[in-house]
Amino acid sequence: MSRKLPLVVILGPTGSGKTKLSLEVATKFGGEIIGADSMQSDKLPVVVGGTNYYIESLLWRILVQNPEEKVLTQTGMLPSNQHELASSVLHEQLKRLDPAMARRLHPNNKRKILRSLEILHQRGKKHSEIIDEQCQTSMSTSGGGLRYDNAVVFWLQCDQDVLNKRLDDRVDKMIEEGLLEELLHFHKVYNQQRLLEGGPPDYTKGIFQSIGFKEFHSYLILSEAEKTSEVGRKLLQLAIDELKMVTRRYARKQIKWMSNRFLSRKDRQVPPIYALDTSDVAQWTQKVTNPAFRIVESHICGTLSTIEPLPMRDTVSVPNLLDDSYLCEVCNRIFVGKHQRDIHMNSRKHRKILANKAKQQKLSLASNEEACGR
Repeated sequence: MSRKLPLVVILGPTGSGKTKLSLEVATKFGGEIIGADSMQSDKLPVVVGGTNYYIESLLWRILVQNPEEKVLTQTGMLPSNQHELASSVLHEQLKRLDPAMARRLHPNNKRKILRSLEILHQRGKKHSEIIDEQCQTSMSTSGGGLRYDNAVVFWLQCDQDVLNKRLDDRVDKMIEEGLLEELLHFHKVYNQQRLLEGGPPDYTKGIFQSIGFKEFHSYLILSEAEKTSEVGRKLLQLAIDELKMVTRRYARKQIKWMSNRFLSRKDRQVPPIYALDTSDVAQWTQKVTNPAFRIVESHICGTLSTIEPLPMRDTVSVPNLLDDSYLCEVCNRIFVGKHQRDIHMNSRKHRKILANKAKQQKLSLASNEEACGR
């Protein structure tokens, strides 16, 4: 899709300053901070926040369900109990229905296996065939082409130690502003409803698995007296520490995802991605605001930016949509993509297991020969 004004996307791990920059850019250029479905051609759209996969589906023409597309038949709908089946069982189903797609997915990747089965039932067409058509159209093994020809991506980067401190401070502030009270209230309301319905507690689904809730489970189930005891105070502190650790881990996961999806796909159409260092708040204007403004201005005017975007990596480190899975019979492990398989085959762990098995076979052979000689 052609746009006169660029689509500005701001990426970065939680705590890196995305909201701050989005407000600055929107204010400077008369833009609006929006969701993907509310873009207006006369305003500069600034996209910030949302899940990584939401951002990816906004930038690229990846496979998404058309809400106006009717399901072929009732029997074509995925049975509700499918979600309760083990990943290995679902993978066997996919292997029978769409063997090409089954080869591309790890047997333990339940979410993606279910998605492929859903697509097959909803569209009456194999997921692998749809992907193959997309790849032929876009000339890329990573999915469809770009939706917008004038998009610019800002990747906010931050020193890891600085980011960790920010995230820890954010958790402390959330506690000060009433996070614990909200959790206690929600837990109370949930259990009141559960008792009315007569069902057992289920802390494995929905909001109970979100960051900021499950870490406090051991504390929340204590009685009021236990919460104020020494044990209760220790459990509360453990929960806070766990929330900080999980938040830091989530930020690292976000960084890894952005690196893999945006810089490790040499055959994919990728918009220019500009890194902005948000580590030093005192230098925010010089290192973040001003460079971002210059880059946006160059895209609006159609001129070449003096600031270089990030280069693509020479080595593709993540599998593409057409990669098959490979079984290492020595280690009994499955890898998606030749790159991941080759890394494993050359790893110290694989060589060690291979040597141990060879040694065991040699000892077993010697033992059998000795037994035959008696």
